[in-house]
Amino acid sequence: MGFNLAFHKNNKPIDYNILTVIELTDLVKVVEVAPEVFWVGVNDWNRRVFDSFIPLPYGTSYNAYLIVGNEHTALVDTVNPGFEDLLLRKVSRVVKPETIDYVVMNHAEPDHAGGIPRVLATAQNAKLVATRRGIEMAGVYYGVPPERAVAVKDGDSIDLGGKTLRFLEAPWLHWPETMFTLQAERQVLLTCDFFGTHMASDRLFAEDVGDGLLKEAKKYYAEIMMPFTLFVQRALDKVAGLDVKVIAPSHGPIYRDPKRIIAAYEEWARGPLKPKVVIAYVSMWGNTEALTQAIVEAVAAEGVEAIPYNMVVADVAHVASDLVDAAAVLFGSPTLIGGPHPLIASLLEVLRCIRPRVKLGAVYGSYGWGGGAAAHLKNRLQSMGFEVMGTLEVRGKPGKEDLEKAAGLAQAVAGKVKESVIKIK
Repeated sequence: MGFNLAFHKNNKPIDYNILTVIELTDLVKVVEVAPEVFWVGVNDWNRRVFDSFIPLPYGTSYNAYLIVGNEHTALVDTVNPGFEDLLLRKVSRVVKPETIDYVVMNHAEPDHAGGIPRVLATAQNAKLVATRRGIEMAGVYYGVPPERAVAVKDGDSIDLGGKTLRFLEAPWLHWPETMFTLQAERQVLLTCDFFGTHMASDRLFAEDVGDGLLKEAKKYYAEIMMPFTLFVQRALDKVAGLDVKVIAPSHGPIYRDPKRIIAAYEEWARGPLKPKVVIAYVSMWGNTEALTQAIVEAVAAEGVEAIPYNMVVADVAHVASDLVDAAAVLFGSPTLIGGPHPLIASLLEVLRCIRPRVKLGAVYGSYGWGGGAAAHLKNRLQSMGFEVMGTLEVRGKPGKEDLEKAAGLAQAVAGKVKESVIKIK
């Protein structure tokens, strides 16, 4: 994959070229990402699932940022519960934690806000800064009393003394209370989940990570941001109006060349869908598998990319990533007790959650003593706004005519893909 994920065991500072590395061990390393803007986050090397759903093959990170002005100090975002001690140790490498004046909550989810109670208990004069809705959620989730909170709205700012924090509301990226924080003088944009990647790495900056980064960022986008495409577009428009020098999310690497990740998000959220067909299937006795093979070959013969996924062994994160820009999706399932195979039914529920832009599909499969899966899948897809170009159900082992019908269905879908210029409205 090209990732640089090696641990450093020799307690020597990592060479990040122009970076200032304050701490000499990986565990409590602090990095100055811009003048007086310090990364004090942590890597969670061992986490392997998020939201009891999203696989984390490379772990993840919880990035927090300490911004030191001439008069005040702000901590932007915190860490997942269980990492509070490490966060405070890192902060103490720069300032005394009890002197923090502001704790900025860009997003109320526990992986970023779970450390708030501990930080506020340590910095007893600190105020929590969040959107109005964020303040309400902080009270519910973390017991933050109203007198310790300051609500901000789009365009509001706080002067730290030579360092200005400007707040940009970014609702539904991916909760309703979310916002971005801009360190105005250095144009460092702290975006929490937006532009993030689930990845733990000893390389803090995107250019040092390797060529697999955007592939992981795309999976993250598919699972976290794609359900909110309209809000992604609005946020991209807002970012385009800034002169951002650094994008610092709260998961994964920091971008010192923001154009790289911004261009990727523009493509995923607004770019034309690709001549690519995702084929998701399950086969119990090889019959749906045979239909799938005919479909894959027919799609490819039309010059359209065919990407089959056997959902018995497929990683749903990879399927979601391909659905970001696929122009069509086909579902193959045997009938199981009058309906689709549970793994295919589950995938449709994933589609309901992640809301890909693709809205062109077809259904096929086999049955033994009674059908029903195709009709069920067709109805489900149509209820989700799909144009279903056709269904095919075969009893038992598909014969030559059945395989020709499967190929014909695939050719029709591929033809529609080729003739359509599909863009986000």
